[in-house]
Amino acid sequence: MSNTINGFLFFGAVISLLGYELGIQLKRKFRSPLFNPLLISILVVMGLLSLFNIKYEVYNQSAKYISYLLTPATICLAVPLYRQMEMLKKHSKAIVAGTITGVVTTMATVLLLAVIFGLNHQEYVTFLPKSITTAIAMGISEEMKGFVTITVASIIITGILGNIIAETICKVFHITEPVAVGIAIGSSAHAIGTTKALELGEIEGAMSGLAIATSGLCTVVFASIFANFH
Repeated sequence: MSNTINGFLFFGAVISLLGYELGIQLKRKFRSPLFNPLLISILVVMGLLSLFNIKYEVYNQSAKYISYLLTPATICLAVPLYRQMEMLKKHSKAIVAGTITGVVTTMATVLLLAVIFGLNHQEYVTFLPKSITTAIAMGISEEMKGFVTITVASIIITGILGNIIAETICKVFHITEPVAVGIAIGSSAHAIGTTKALELGEIEGAMSGLAIATSGLCTVVFASIFANFH
């Protein structure tokens, strides 16, 4: 089957997008955060690769074109941020404080869980950058001698969980201020969480998009500090 698929240039991209579209339709129909389009897409791709015994390398060869769209898609997050520039200036101190708090809280939680579950240093640093965008996190994990592939997996899982439970968490803790909601989601669940923030509102989406960048920069600084704690 892998040899047959090699003849289809965009096979991987097609099944990935079809899986994502299936997730969107399921979410619209059942209106449940559990039907996360990205999660559904991952499950569809895994199922098809296993069912037809297709090697990951073959799939990735034809799915890599989707990655080329990641940069322009991320840049598009600047549009709602530009529209909320006055809001950004007005709440600049709160935004900076919220982002730093989010990053420090994430790393402190990783440190606590590493101690509880007896992780060694290499395993511990692998999870430190789990809440930021993949491009920055991979560099941090590699520099600290962590397991980069596990870092990427933890980033995806963190983002999907953040997307699923973000709205519920905000309701439980009565977080209603749009700026606070956006910063909380962006600093804890990066770009995947930001898609949920955009669904909640333009301000939430703009602040979450901002938090992706600032959280990445803060993590570069704080990761090297927290790495010495274990």
